[in-house]
Amino acid sequence: MISVAVVDAETPGNVGTIARSMKNFGLSELLLVDPPELDPDGEAYGFAGQARDDILPNARTVTFDEIVENYHTVACTATTNEDPANHVRYPATTPADLADSLRDVDGDICVVFGRERVGLSNDELARLDVICSIPASESYPVLNLGQAATIVLYELRDLTVSETQHPEELHTLAAKPAVEGLHAEFDRFLRAIGHPEEKQHKARRLFRRVLGRAQPTGRETKTLRGLFRQARQRIERAEDD
Repeated sequence: MISVAVVDAETPGNVGTIARSMKNFGLSELLLVDPPELDPDGEAYGFAGQARDDILPNARTVTFDEIVENYHTVACTATTNEDPANHVRYPATTPADLADSLRDVDGDICVVFGRERVGLSNDELARLDVICSIPASESYPVLNLGQAATIVLYELRDLTVSETQHPEELHTLAAKPAVEGLHAEFDRFLRAIGHPEEKQHKARRLFRRVLGRAQPTGRETKTLRGLFRQARQRIERAEDD
């Protein structure tokens, strides 16, 4: 199980935003260390979306010691100061690599976020197991607390979300016979518009290259074939008239 902890948050709205991100990406246990007041009519619940119904009301107030003692911990920080000689913040991972690094952990995991202005202290970081940092512009690497949590939790979705709203394949390629049918219709279209016979081979080759790069779906292929057919038929009717 993966939990999320927020240490000494200053803004209730950020707590609500984190709760919402947890709901988005399949997490449910929110731990709060020295939290601000979370008024059910205030911004925390206003920012939480559907997480106002379960994650926020069930959030537990705990101590930092409880987190350290009961979880394999991931500390999230903007600046790692990574240096083999610096044992406080070394080594560090990125959100993109975090899921793989946690996949074989035996026990409960807690992802820990710090304060809006100063994050987690060096003393706190030294007590946590893993450091995670979001690669960002060197000139301004500090993200809003809610935004940072959303990025990290998104990258953990392989461990926390069994199914999403997306189908297994977002882009299903058209079947080969359908694609070849489109090419055949394009060939008939070239003849109907009177494209020079000596140039038709080149036009067909260019169209095949473009279509190959586009990787059309079945619906796209059917629509294009219908458009070429309609254009050809209108040309042929006009010639008959």
